[in-house]
Amino acid sequence: MADTLSTGPKDRSTSPMIFASSVLSISSLLLGGCAANAESIAQVEPVLEVANQPTINPENWPKSESPIAVNPAIEARIADLLSKMTLEEKVGQVIQADIGSVTPADVKKYNLGSVLNGGNSAPGGDNRTTPQAWLALADEFWDTSIDTSDGGLGIPVLWGTDAVHGHNNIIGATIFPHNIGLGAANNPDLMEEIGRVTAEEIRITGQDWTFAPTIAVVRDDRWGRTYESYSEDPEIVASFAPRLVAGIQGRPGDNDFLTGANLVATVKHFVGDGGTVAGKDQGDNLMSEADLRDLQASGYVPAIEAGVQVVMASYNSWHGEKMHGFKPMLTDVLRGRMGFDGFVVGDWNGHGQVAGCKPTSCAASFNAGLDMFMAPDTWKELYKNTLAQTKSGEISQSRLDEAVARILRVKLRSGLFEAGRPSTRALAGKWEQLGSDSSMEIARQAVRESLVLLKNEGSVLPIKAGAKVLVTGDGADDIGKQSGGWTLSWQGTGNENSHFPKGHSIYGGLKQAIEASGGQASLSKDGTYPSRPDVVIVVFGEDPYAEFQGDRPHVDFEPTEPLEQLKNYKAAGIPTVAVFLSGRPMWVNPELNAADAFVAAWLPGSAGQGVADVLVAGSDRKAAHDFKGRLSFSWPGSSYQTGINKGDDNYAPLFAYGYGLSYAQPRNVGMLSESEELAGATKSDITSMMMAGVAQSPWVMGVTDARGYRALGDSRGKSLAETLDIIATDRAAQEDVRQLTWSGPADFLISTNPVDISRQANGDMAVQFDYRVESAPAGSVMLGGACKADEPCDGLIDVTGSMKAAAGQGWKIGKIKLSCMSEAGADMTRITSPFTLRSEAAFSVSLSKIMIVENSGDASCSL
Repeated sequence: MADTLSTGPKDRSTSPMIFASSVLSISSLLLGGCAANAESIAQVEPVLEVANQPTINPENWPKSESPIAVNPAIEARIADLLSKMTLEEKVGQVIQADIGSVTPADVKKYNLGSVLNGGNSAPGGDNRTTPQAWLALADEFWDTSIDTSDGGLGIPVLWGTDAVHGHNNIIGATIFPHNIGLGAANNPDLMEEIGRVTAEEIRITGQDWTFAPTIAVVRDDRWGRTYESYSEDPEIVASFAPRLVAGIQGRPGDNDFLTGANLVATVKHFVGDGGTVAGKDQGDNLMSEADLRDLQASGYVPAIEAGVQVVMASYNSWHGEKMHGFKPMLTDVLRGRMGFDGFVVGDWNGHGQVAGCKPTSCAASFNAGLDMFMAPDTWKELYKNTLAQTKSGEISQSRLDEAVARILRVKLRSGLFEAGRPSTRALAGKWEQLGSDSSMEIARQAVRESLVLLKNEGSVLPIKAGAKVLVTGDGADDIGKQSGGWTLSWQGTGNENSHFPKGHSIYGGLKQAIEASGGQASLSKDGTYPSRPDVVIVVFGEDPYAEFQGDRPHVDFEPTEPLEQLKNYKAAGIPTVAVFLSGRPMWVNPELNAADAFVAAWLPGSAGQGVADVLVAGSDRKAAHDFKGRLSFSWPGSSYQTGINKGDDNYAPLFAYGYGLSYAQPRNVGMLSESEELAGATKSDITSMMMAGVAQSPWVMGVTDARGYRALGDSRGKSLAETLDIIATDRAAQEDVRQLTWSGPADFLISTNPVDISRQANGDMAVQFDYRVESAPAGSVMLGGACKADEPCDGLIDVTGSMKAAAGQGWKIGKIKLSCMSEAGADMTRITSPFTLRSEAAFSVSLSKIMIVENSGDASCSL
């Protein structure tokens, strides 16, 4: 990788706010570079429909084949099973249900081929349950799946899990850096080791299959899944894919291929998810066929040639065609040209987005080449409809047999039929090997090789032996924050250091190393210090997120507290080191200027000591390890430089692809332009309170009952007195709804520090929300605004009648004028919650979106 610094464009006067509300033109998207002027971008509307719809020509795609030889014994067994299976058993095999919505008894009754645990599904509904509970549940599913007492064939169930950076659902497991950091390390040998450790730890808790690795090639860093990509460069992705597959599955031809400590891997998402317009999750990819092939699909042929057994279809479209129903890619290219011989699984209800389909019915997706529906909470109705469609001929018997054969082939290749109960298999129950010293050492190596040194003025790093060091920042002593999304919970929220018994925070690692060198290390949450330190390390960055919840309109790092801390230390003449945690490159020029040294640490996972390995010197005045990480994503020179990639025309990043300083090769960066900071209006925007079921900063979801207030950081929770229960469900996407169920008096509220929205109230604005009444209220229901408990100024409106009338009527949009809350007593100059929903008795309602909007004549003081 080249070691180059590009200063990039500096003084664009047009506000990036214009760009935040628009998307790249098609031409600039395909070039991938930074546009010359934000105004010109804003004036171009995206072309979502084209006059000449592009087509896929399979002959343009690389031809390859699986390395796995046809096994006559396996093929004979498949034929025998197919000849004996009932139609119901066959349909059951092509459906995968989530453990939060299916029981072991259901698996037997419906002959389901697979189960999965989604990001927020766990035994007993507890994301932080014991490893033992996972293995016990695996035994239960296995036992019922092979039970032939009802006359069935007893085909064993296959359990899939999202182990995307280690076995990240399990307390005590090794949590590796997310893929963006591994891309910066650029060490294929290390990738195979990470795959091997992950597979071994999955075997300990009894699962058979991982939905990894992700081999997306991200081209716009606004995407909330950017950190799941190794690089914007398809070469890195193509070099990693086969090594990770080999680490997880073993190598074709070896005796332990797919068996023993190895298991089934998945490459995802096929194909184009990293190249959608504006980085929109589940959006439309408008690349040419050649770019779809060369950029987005680079890792698939190497993975197939490594013997990967599962490919997951992608949510995204290509020129309007949803991949879950796009036969030219799922069948003609993936199988006909690339030679894939495993099975294709869908993503979470992704088949329901295909034209003419819904999550409970989609023959079109199956006929296009999807072999297994991922139908987490819709599986029962989907089973019934798929069975009916097969009986009617809408799905042919031959197509069903083809899909079932592919699933059985993977099960037989992996030895699942003979494997026995999960608790009796190799490594099962070896709890001491979860997060073992050897596994954590590999994670630690991955952390230190992933760190990218962006700046080191005055050789502040490495920290000198014997130094007095102050460590601060909200990421300093927070293993959950440094691990990011897909960590114990889907969004990675709600975690505490105690949930990582084998882990180390960044501060924990620094303290150990600094004291070993004869120095002193202290942690200060507020950044203050009783005596002047020699150096300050500020650890800060993005809070955890996953998938579409992390989509952004720009890449400005907006929180101001870390910057103020850095500036204060600079003014005091204290050398500072910034350790930046993020799932993407971000515009941090002010923070770069305020720090003497700046380290991009990405999302390093649970081995926080790896940071200290590189930052702290020993008694010989040298760090044990130099910086090896180099940018696998170009670093932006402005907040709206979001689609800038190596090889683009007019390529002008701040730090180019491949950039990274080291102790051996230092370089001064100097002062950077700060003119691209986003307008203050963006930072203080309070109109979006909940989007896709998630509270938007600065708003927080919470519940209050007779025992007090509880903030909700996870997708599920209860009020303190357990009179209000909240779970995540699906509407248009995974877990984009919060279902509230009351059993007694409690409030649900979206709140923040007191804000003045009197102008909005006087300006005839309203709170608008999407809701669906699941069960009518048994008592009164009030809705409106509220203030802090010790400074009451509530203005609540009785909506009992409206909620009763809406029961069972599906999704509705409600609007309540802010002025009505004011008239009811709410003080809009110091409101803390413009949306408080109070029920006195049993009641259930689902919410997906809450906003402050203009009254277009349809808002009043009632629903």
